[in-house]
Amino acid sequence: MGAQALIRLKRNRKLYRAAPPRKKKQRGAPCKHGPLFQGTRPETYGPADAEWEGVDEHGKRVVVSCWKGLHFREAPLVEVSVIRVLREAARDTKRDPRESWFIWTGQEDIPLEQVRAWYRKRFSQEHGYRFLKQDLLWERAHLRTPEQVERWSWIVACACNQLLLAKPLGQAVLRPWESTQRAVTPRQVRRVMPSILSRLGTPAQPPKPRGKSPGWPKGRVRTLAPRFLVVRKPKPVPKTQRKRA
Repeated sequence: MGAQALIRLKRNRKLYRAAPPRKKKQRGAPCKHGPLFQGTRPETYGPADAEWEGVDEHGKRVVVSCWKGLHFREAPLVEVSVIRVLREAARDTKRDPRESWFIWTGQEDIPLEQVRAWYRKRFSQEHGYRFLKQDLLWERAHLRTPEQVERWSWIVACACNQLLLAKPLGQAVLRPWESTQRAVTPRQVRRVMPSILSRLGTPAQPPKPRGKSPGWPKGRVRTLAPRFLVVRKPKPVPKTQRKRA
């Protein structure tokens, strides 16, 4: 609860305004949903609660409108704000739409002039998580306790910071298909990190020569590692059985 998120919304999703007040001597259950709001039906918009108009980086007109106090049919108690962004410079394609819709889940009002800038950061954030998982092996470690997961996450974060600090050095290993005109990425720096670290050295002490291991201490009780039940999803019921039920 209390989380603030800016989420992309399909234009044809149906939302509803607050239900009208219950009339006196009205029978039956109270109404949960008010008038309909749908992006594909301009007649359902009504006047916007807030609006901002400006220009983008190309000097073209941008209009951001916001409608507050809406909810989905599945969650009538959770109010959200619907935001529409109109851009004149867009090519009106799937990757560059002229009209974009969002929902804002925060209780505080969102600055409309920052909607485009905030959502554009989503691309770098998603690729950042992808880099942590695939290249720095964030989710590959087999850990048992939350403390171990937290410690490993900090180690991965430290490794990512080292790559960012080594980025200004300009050293990188490029694949044949990668451009030399673009800025160096952390993935390209990671390929050359072994040679960088070998020159810098390490504050750790040199490893000791191999000897005979002391083995398991006498008197220490051997205990098995704790086991946890595997959560498995139930198999989906065929459609034919659903109809019979």
